[in-house]
Amino acid sequence: MNDFGELNRYRDANAALKPPAEGENRVVFFGDSITDMWKLEEFFPGKPYINRGIGGQTTPQMIVRFRQDVINLEPRVVVILAGTNDIAGNTGPMQEEDIETNYASMAELAKLHAIRVVFASVLPVHNYTPQSKELFETRHPHDILALNSWLEDYCAANRLVYLDYFEKMVDEQGLLKRELAEDGLHPNSAGYRVMAPLAEAAIGKALASKP
Repeated sequence: MNDFGELNRYRDANAALKPPAEGENRVVFFGDSITDMWKLEEFFPGKPYINRGIGGQTTPQMIVRFRQDVINLEPRVVVILAGTNDIAGNTGPMQEEDIETNYASMAELAKLHAIRVVFASVLPVHNYTPQSKELFETRHPHDILALNSWLEDYCAANRLVYLDYFEKMVDEQGLLKRELAEDGLHPNSAGYRVMAPLAEAAIGKALASKP
């Protein structure tokens, strides 16, 4: 609780970051460990994409640092991937409506600053390996489906871009494809290779829309 939003994580990096150049399509990837672990420079070489993921975070924590780690960086687009830790209760029990409210708050803050919003679906999870059992137990597939359904509807109603990782990463059992994550939650290189072109297409769609 000394730094609930973990504002100190990127404070120095933000201070050292120059304003975007004229015509630069800066994008902030904002999220939890799945974003934090993503080597953006490897999957998007030469792109002005900034990683502002923090492992373990929930949407209440992300709202605390939204101004520092998104708005103040002046991106054209923010790609928000969250929700899995809210479902798991990392910062305490949360009802679905609470999670939805936090998403809406981030979208509204971004719109006020002419930042285009991409909401990514929550990724599926699996329990196919010994190390995946514990993470799977706290993230019921039904809860993931319900939140993704709301996200897709919210994006449609508010003219935001919905980035559907789930559809391309789920298997016939309704779980994350075994080959995409060893621990059942965090994508490996194969998982990020699936995600990268989907993210790039969503960013292109967002840039083509009016802020």
